[in-house]
Amino acid sequence: MGERVGTYVSKLSLTDFRNYSSVSLELRPGAVVLTGENGAGKTNLLEAVSFLSPGRGMRRAAYAEIARHGAADGFAVHARVSSAEGDAEIGTGTAQGAEGSRRIRINGADARSAEELLDILRVVWMTPAMDALFTGPAGDRRRFLDRLVLAIDPNHGRRTLDYEKAMRGRNRLLADDSRDWGWFDAIEAQMAETGVAIAAARAELLGLLSAMIAKLPDDGPFPRALVALDGEVERKVTDEPAVEVEEDLRRRLAESRNRDRAAGRTLDGPHRSDLLVRHSVKDMPAEFCSTGEQKALLIGLVLSHARLTAEMAGSAPILLLDEVAAHLDPGRRAALFSILDELNCQTFMTGTEPSLFSSLTGQAQFLTVSHGEVSDTR
Repeated sequence: MGERVGTYVSKLSLTDFRNYSSVSLELRPGAVVLTGENGAGKTNLLEAVSFLSPGRGMRRAAYAEIARHGAADGFAVHARVSSAEGDAEIGTGTAQGAEGSRRIRINGADARSAEELLDILRVVWMTPAMDALFTGPAGDRRRFLDRLVLAIDPNHGRRTLDYEKAMRGRNRLLADDSRDWGWFDAIEAQMAETGVAIAAARAELLGLLSAMIAKLPDDGPFPRALVALDGEVERKVTDEPAVEVEEDLRRRLAESRNRDRAAGRTLDGPHRSDLLVRHSVKDMPAEFCSTGEQKALLIGLVLSHARLTAEMAGSAPILLLDEVAAHLDPGRRAALFSILDELNCQTFMTGTEPSLFSSLTGQAQFLTVSHGEVSDTR
């Protein structure tokens, strides 16, 4: 890999995390290749790195599931993150009995919010479960999109949490058959304000991402994707003043109380929006493309987003690519490795077969994972 050094995890230590009792790894910039049998713990290492960003990690698992079975306490992840600006120390994890939250410390001090992690590094991932992204439920695509937005706009996570909290409050009022219209008004006003901000951030990200994708050649190794948002709020926010869109959403929420009470949930808002993706050359919706084309489209989106993040944030994100090479032909594998080198980003890649990464010999850091133990093999 190239000799330029961007932001990267230079040390990763785990305690009682999944199948790891205790492990500490010295890591290098560039590609980090993790190989081993299925179930050895490769993905668990990627999941640990994903906890260096806001949220519940790339598996969205309950914290009680993450702590090693039989551990006396919760789990802990510690990382040293290195960049041109110097080193930062991140510690995160849970204590026994604190299953609903995790603690985050940065350079020895408690973080006020998880979003402070984004001042140090950005993390984006791709997992085998995402192979069904284009054919699965819209909620999966919204989460994928919001993760991309968060890497560019650190405030997006807080907006999303505030919106969801307000919506849960409205849903409780609906379930309780409440007629406290003043309380409805207050909650719906908050939903309208945060909902429009969420929609605007999504629309801005897709505009920037589309411009980045447009620079790619039609005959590149990963097909260009056409991306769009399917949602009433998103459609309005690109053409109308935000204050008017907020008022429209607030009015629609107020008018739909009886309908939503019958449905048992809120049916209007950005929580119902969808990410639409098309294969640009074939002019075909992604869900109708072959599984190989869908995989290539997804990789192309992640790589274009990494380029955009590097341009906007000054450093490419750390990429977690779980089993990414297994279903790529040799040409696309070579192209992927070349693009990752150009991006100058640390990339964690897993696979059962070391031969899939043979072209990276002498360039990448190779680690062998076996039953909760990790060894540096090359």
